[in-house]
Amino acid sequence: MLASKTIPRRPKGYTLHRITKKLVPFTYLSPTILLLTVLSLIPIAMVFYYSLMNNVIMNKNPVFVGIANYIEIITDSVFLQAISNTLYFTVMSVIFHLILGLTFAMLLNTRVIGPVTRSLFRVVYIMPWVFTATIIAILWRLMLNPNGIINYLLVWSGLVADKVEWLSSRQLALHAVTFINIWAGYPFYMVSLLAGLQGIPNELYEAGTIDGANRRQLFRFITIPQLKPIIISLAMLDFIWTMQQFTLIWMTTGGGPIRATEMLSTFTYKLAFTTYEFSLASASAFVILVLSMIVALFYVRHQRASDE
Repeated sequence: MLASKTIPRRPKGYTLHRITKKLVPFTYLSPTILLLTVLSLIPIAMVFYYSLMNNVIMNKNPVFVGIANYIEIITDSVFLQAISNTLYFTVMSVIFHLILGLTFAMLLNTRVIGPVTRSLFRVVYIMPWVFTATIIAILWRLMLNPNGIINYLLVWSGLVADKVEWLSSRQLALHAVTFINIWAGYPFYMVSLLAGLQGIPNELYEAGTIDGANRRQLFRFITIPQLKPIIISLAMLDFIWTMQQFTLIWMTTGGGPIRATEMLSTFTYKLAFTTYEFSLASASAFVILVLSMIVALFYVRHQRASDE
């Protein structure tokens, strides 16, 4: 006969010890979890609840209307124009942030210029990042004023015959605020890409040069592949941040003229605090949240893939 197998008994308190051990990390994270719940999860849940009612805050007895607010928002021509303006503003900003940031980062990483000149350029290139969005909006609003320095230089040089209404023209306002945002945001790319360039081993370039590669080929087959993870991460984060830009737009054009620069952020703000349609504003805010979460999902997946 086979000897009977006895299952050893677990000591008393073993199960409780395992549970306690698993809960220890959550104990350390509890302050952060509590803070995120109070400042993020609860407000998001409240906004979603408001978006399902007819008109909260202004109505003492709001009525549940389901997705009616979302249908009204999505079919609103102003909302569709705000989406179009936001996409143009965001995509153009991300593209030129990358182009300018990479160009200046490579310039600062080159050995052609001396260390003193390189340090001076670093100070000049990083200047837009020093100012807050409010200061940037005020400065550029003054410079783009019909009587500002930009128009003065253009008229003086003969490039234009008369003063240009940069922020008051329906044809130019969106391009003007996009340019301001590009100027304000490229240093973030420049600093990040400069760190990435300095982390590329020189041996790769030496090996490529020995194999007969020219500068363009070295840039295409060594620099860009090495910087690809950084570029993708920067672009996704920049897309989320730029899509939610409010201060710069509000303090330069306010969404005008005649909604030419209306963004999702300014559209939502006006719904809430100009027309007091808080339920519609909540629906619009939740749409922005969903769009941001879609991009954030790709960002998280990319981060996990790069870690693996």
